[in-house]
Amino acid sequence: MTRNSSPDLLALHAVRVNGYADTPVIAQRYGLDTAETKELLYDAQARGWVEHTAFAGTGGWSLTEPGRTENERQLAAELDLVGGADEVRDVYREFLPLNALLLRACTDWQLRPTPGDRLAANDHSDHAWDARILHELAGIDHALTPLVDRLGSVLTRFRGYDTRFGTALARARAGEGAWVDRTDVDSCHRVWFELHEDLIATLGIDRRAEP
Repeated sequence: MTRNSSPDLLALHAVRVNGYADTPVIAQRYGLDTAETKELLYDAQARGWVEHTAFAGTGGWSLTEPGRTENERQLAAELDLVGGADEVRDVYREFLPLNALLLRACTDWQLRPTPGDRLAANDHSDHAWDARILHELAGIDHALTPLVDRLGSVLTRFRGYDTRFGTALARARAGEGAWVDRTDVDSCHRVWFELHEDLIATLGIDRRAEP
């Protein structure tokens, strides 16, 4: 049976997967109450797990190194409690080849080599080039759904990645190219990055040690 994570774990983990975000965004990530999330983040700040910084009228929360360690400790304990480590590891192994495809697709979306410049920017004038990339992303989208279903059967906080990815892809295919790779919208790349971060945090993996 799938497990619902506690609000304090979700608040801290939302900081991890978002990287840097203010309270409403942190709360929205897992559907938490904003006021409760604010109190949870203040508690985490008092423990030295998160810090809030502001610049030029904007601000956000980020994890400290002790917070990163605590987040991974909580995730490991939760995973051990539900007995889901083997399933999450199996999904992660199937995720890695898709990750390579996704990274290549995003690179191709940004660059379109020419005979004189292998790092030429993609100006999106070659519709066949872009159509191929969107087709590849559709294949990744198709493969992602069963993986998220399996993860969601272990922990409910994994649910929704496939829906978000599909929504971003639909917008990109409708002509909104920013929804492939921009980081300031819930793009395919951003959703994928969050899922990747979620998996390695849950399994206690160092990104630098990935194959």
